[in-house]
Order: sequence, then structure tokens, then C-alpha cells
Amino acid sequence: MPNQTYLDPSSALEYLKSYTHSDGLSVDELMNSRLHGGLTYNDFLMLPGKIDFAAQEVLTESKITRNVILKTPFMSSPMDTVTESEMAISMALLGGIGVIHHNQTAAAQAAMVRAVKRHENGFITEPVVLSPSHLVEDVLDIKERLGFSGIPITDTGSLGGKLVGIVTNRDVQFRSPSTLLSEVMTTELVTAPTGVTLTEANAILRDSKKGKLPIVDTNGRLTSLLARSDLLKNQNYPLASKRPDTKQLYAAAAVGTRPADRERLHLLAEAGLDIIVIDSSQGNSVFQIEMVRWIKETFPQLEVIAGNVVTREQAASLIAAGADGLRVGMGSGSICITQEVMAVGRPQATAVYNVAEFASKFGVPVIADGGVGNVGHVVKALSLGAGAVMMGGLLAGTTEAPGEYFYHEGKRVKAYRGMGSIEAMEQGKPIPPSASKGGASSGPGSNKHAKPAKSAIHENAATSRYFSESSAVKVAQGVSGDVQDKGSVTAFLPYLHTGLQHSLQDIGVKNVFDLQAGVKAGTVRFELRTASAQLEGGVHGLNS
Repeated sequence: MPNQTYLDPSSALEYLKSYTHSDGLSVDELMNSRLHGGLTYNDFLMLPGKIDFAAQEVLTESKITRNVILKTPFMSSPMDTVTESEMAISMALLGGIGVIHHNQTAAAQAAMVRAVKRHENGFITEPVVLSPSHLVEDVLDIKERLGFSGIPITDTGSLGGKLVGIVTNRDVQFRSPSTLLSEVMTTELVTAPTGVTLTEANAILRDSKKGKLPIVDTNGRLTSLLARSDLLKNQNYPLASKRPDTKQLYAAAAVGTRPADRERLHLLAEAGLDIIVIDSSQGNSVFQIEMVRWIKETFPQLEVIAGNVVTREQAASLIAAGADGLRVGMGSGSICITQEVMAVGRPQATAVYNVAEFASKFGVPVIADGGVGNVGHVVKALSLGAGAVMMGGLLAGTTEAPGEYFYHEGKRVKAYRGMGSIEAMEQGKPIPPSASKGGASSGPGSNKHAKPAKSAIHENAATSRYFSESSAVKVAQGVSGDVQDKGSVTAFLPYLHTGLQHSLQDIGVKNVFDLQAGVKAGTVRFELRTASAQLEGGVHGLNS
């Protein structure tokens, strides 16, 4: 063989600079729709960077609205088979947030918001208070409804009254329900003065070994309360999504754009709501624009996430109306068929990039809603400018998702349905007489796709989301099915979080902000995937 001359290996890094451009594609080259068409998350990859830090050093916090930052960029969808209070609480404790669905009565939704806000607090500024003349049965009722029994007792039975005692679970055990609280309450109390800092109050509570610490003014009147259980939660859930001022978990809920939704929102705001998500498959409507403006005027303290949108033009209307965040996606969810049935929508990666690029100029974060099937999809959505991903199918089937488990073809599953499915559109309607008098059923012992046992009649959120309230014939834009048991979110979300950290490590960035800055600067690079490349990247070559 002829001798071949090679360059000096020590000059490799210097020689690399002679190339006119970096390897791979910039985001602008990748997302050129005129050249490549619309892209999904599976249509491209991110090229690796240089690792000079541990995965544990990666920070995953990002903005979901102008003023709300989450420690992990995960949100659960406002679907009636995905997010109620249990899911919302778990998501918030683990650093994300759950959006409580509105395919239920306004009172029921408000109760779920209240449950989230009461779950973990700093100073509990509106504690449940009783008087000495209340009975043990009142305490037992509160424990049954709200899940706790440590209740301060004031002379008036309300906040602001003079503190005279406290009742705990031990005080009412083995007592007759008709016993007066004045006979069982603890009167030797450890308190802290109004104006004490949260750190100081936590130290008093820790050293006193009490379960509750009442905060009182100079006249002994109750002003707030601190709970030991919240100290433990602070230790166990360091990433928890909490308001900086009150230390309460963030609560988010969805509403539509009907007149009744304005009344609903009053109840939600009274319950302590922080973030409102306006739920519509097509957000660029006069109804939603008016709703955004009304909310910002009536409830200026609320963060408003509007949508859904997939184009700059849609986004501009909602940003101009005052939206604090945008939800991006139309027809990309696993149980959504809008793109096929309505011929309207956009491939999700292209939609996220174009809306995020535009909205970022106005300081409005976007949420990638739909099409997320794994950790890689989360990273790709963030790289294209999303502040978070909203998940439905990934979280359906978990312990915290609404509904009961049942067995289907030998597998333990839960029902999962799109909000555009016929089943979701029928939720909350009166039961026809024929159905209540021996009508068709799914057979003895079968609960496949069983609807929640909620008998209250209410306006249907699914029909309003797809502008179908007045249609005599309902056109499905979603489907129903079931998903396999995934276990608890408390195990699944940490898996997603750790996977995200390792992915950002491979790319060579330490946080989401550096990722997005690198994409804009062209230092974070991409590559298109052909169909055969997608096949190569998945599991292949194994015998079944």
C-alpha cells in the first residue's frame, strides 16, 4: 500500500475550525417547512455535545407562564381520565403541575383545587377553626372530608378569635361523637407570635415536637397555623411546585369559554386557584379572546394559559389579549384524531418551534401539549422552545389517574379517552329513561370503559372544547380505549426527571435555559431521520 500522510493528531481541534459550519443542522435549517415539510418529534435527533459535568448537576427548571417557574417541566393534561386532585397533588409535589379537568360540576372542581391548596402549606392563612361548643363529631367530619384533624379552637370558632385550645386526632379517639370539644381539647399550647418568619416557626415546631403551631397576635388571637406534616413534605419533596409567598402547592385548573365558565371561575378563584388553563382545541376564537381579557380584568392575580394554537397567527391573537402562557398542539395526542377527521392541525415539532419562536419575543412561554411518548420527546420539545410538556397518555393508567383498574385481555388496565371522544361528550348528561329501566349494559362483572360514578348533571366540557354544544350530531375528534397499569406517578415522574438530566448531559448543557440558548446560537445541533434511521434507532433484530 502507498504511504499516506496524516495530520498531527494534536492539531485536530485547531483543524476542526477550518470547517465552514458545525456538523449537523441548525434549528432554522431543520425546521424549514418549505424544504422538509412539517416534522414530528420522531423525525429528527439532537447531536451529542461535550460532557464535563455530572448528570445530577443538571437543573430542569423552566417557565410555564410569565411568572411561574417549575422545577421539572412536566404537566398533566386536563382530561377526565388523567387529572383530578390526587394527580394534581402528586405532580406538584414532584416538581410539576397537574391541570384539573372541568368535565364535572363547578363545585366538584373547586373542591379539588381546595384539596391541592390545603395539602402542603407554609403558613396556613385560612385554617379550619372550631369553637369549644362544637362536638367531637364535627372533628370526625372534617377528618373524613379534608383528611386532617389537628384543629385550633378559638372562643368565636373562627380565625381572629382568641385561641383557647387545639384538638388533635388523639383527643377525639374513643370519645362519643356528642362530646363537647371543651371537654377534650388541649389547652397547654406552644404558639409563635405574628411576624415570625417561616424558618423561625419551623424551628419552634421542630423543637416543640408538636403537630401544629398556632400563630397568634399580641392579644392571643389566632392569625395562622403551621403544620409539622408540611415540614416532612419539605424534606421528602425538595422539588415541589409552591408559591414563593405562601409556600402552598400551585393549583391549576381548566375552564371553557361559555358564560357558565365565568361563574365556575369565581368558585375556583375562591378555592385558591393560581393558574387557569382555557381549554379549547382551537384557541384563536373571539370567545377565547374575550375570555382572556375578562379574566385578566376580573382576576389579575391569576396566570392565564390560553390555547390550543399551532401557528404564529393564532398565538398573536391570544398574546395581544393578555395570555401569560400558550398551549401548543392540535391533533397530536395519542387519542386525538382531529388531524384526520377535520383535516386541521400541524405536526407537533413544527408547531412548537414556530409558536415558541414567536411567543418568546413577547416573554410568553409555551407548553407542548400532545405527542410526548418518551423522555426523548420531552427533550426535543424543550429544545424547540417549550417551557414544559403536557402529558395525557404517558400518565393515564397510573395509580393517581381517575378511574378504577380492571382486566382486559389478561392485563390490568385503566380507561383512557380523548376529550373529543363520544364517551367524554356524553359525560354529565341526564340518563335517558330507557337506560335507567333495564337498558343495555356491558354485562355482569364488566367495567370496561366504565364512566366515573358521578351522577351530577353539568354542562359538558368536551363539547365546548370542540365547539359542539349546539350540534345535534356529534363528530368525534378523539377515541376511547384503555392503557396498561403504569404504577404510581411517584416512581414514574422521577424516572422522567432523571432521564431528562442524562439527556441534557449528553447534549452538553447544564439546564433548560442553556439548551434553548444553545439552539438559538447554533451550538446545539440537529439531524433529520429517514424512515430507515428511525427503524435503526428503535429495538430491532430480536426474535419475538
